[in-house]
Amino acid sequence: MSNNLELSIEDGLATLILMRAERKNALTGQMADELREVLVSLRTNPEVKALLLTGAGSDFCSGADVSKMGDGFAAIDVLQRMDHYNRLLGELANFDRPVIAAVDGVAFGAGFSLALAADFVIASQRARFCMAFARIGLVPDLGATHTLPRIVGLPKAREIIYSAREVCAQEALALGIALEVHPADRFRARAEELARSMSNLSTVAFGLTKRLLSRSFEVDLAAQLDAETNAQAVAMSSPYVQQAAARFMRKEPALYQWPVSK
Repeated sequence: MSNNLELSIEDGLATLILMRAERKNALTGQMADELREVLVSLRTNPEVKALLLTGAGSDFCSGADVSKMGDGFAAIDVLQRMDHYNRLLGELANFDRPVIAAVDGVAFGAGFSLALAADFVIASQRARFCMAFARIGLVPDLGATHTLPRIVGLPKAREIIYSAREVCAQEALALGIALEVHPADRFRARAEELARSMSNLSTVAFGLTKRLLSRSFEVDLAAQLDAETNAQAVAMSSPYVQQAAARFMRKEPALYQWPVSK
């Protein structure tokens, strides 16, 4: 791993930090490849139960590094470049453990797209989100045309994308883009608290549930019921269920509880 990323794993929580603070953590093709490789390694690590994704300094991610675009790209170069980003997005969207994005400062362009691919966004009060692609004549990427309409609805997604305007933290909260908004000195701690709590979930059940939700807009009810039945058969046979049921019968606290916001 280069100096572009910092990874730590403690008590089941993997914390992955974008480390280009001097460029507001702008993405390069190399960073996209490194991020994907880290996600692959985390997905195959049974000790990892949750992932916290954030940026160094006072920003989350300003998007793709525009300084690399000045000379333009041939079509074949664009296709190769997009392949890097698409493979990254695939790994992030299909990561079978909880992903919490802790967003401070700017989440612009591909940075906004990265945040949308997380299970939850915890934002600071100074966070700003922007689908900035139209400002430089580009198309939203990293899955934004898929994720944003599902969160805010198609008409609002059109407005956010076509206008390329900034969405402040409180509006992001109202639209469902951010789950919670906290002061800049508390948002990271709250994101860690939520991620650590979710690390107590059944990894089997969570991964199955995430896949069910991701396909829920593409299949009919009968197909979804079949998928739920198959997933439940797998989840029911996991040791987690046996432990949780035993704790319930002994009237002990549940293995997993959502953390109350302080």
